[in-house]
Amino acid sequence: MWTRQHKKRNTGRLIVPALTALFLSYFGYHAFHGEFGIYAKYRLEERTAELTSTLASKRERREELEERIALLRDGTLEKDMLDEQTRRALNMSAPDELTIMRAFGKSN
Repeated sequence: MWTRQHKKRNTGRLIVPALTALFLSYFGYHAFHGEFGIYAKYRLEERTAELTSTLASKRERREELEERIALLRDGTLEKDMLDEQTRRALNMSAPDELTIMRAFGKSN
């Protein structure tokens, strides 16, 4: 009768800890770099700050335009504003005036 002797190997004991380490590293990586991870939160906060500043500038521009429009409403029509708008629309000026051409909507 033959007997086989098997040498005990330690590799079997390392399988569960190795798989655990792989799973933890996989989920840990995605907790930081994933679509809903920690760094995504920071990018979202930066984007929010950027859009908030853009919104503030757009609001300022809108308020400026609302003030100019308020001068052209019925009952409060100012002659200076009417004169400015007609000269711009007709592209004309008086011979004794100095005309400075600026792009509409841009301020220096």
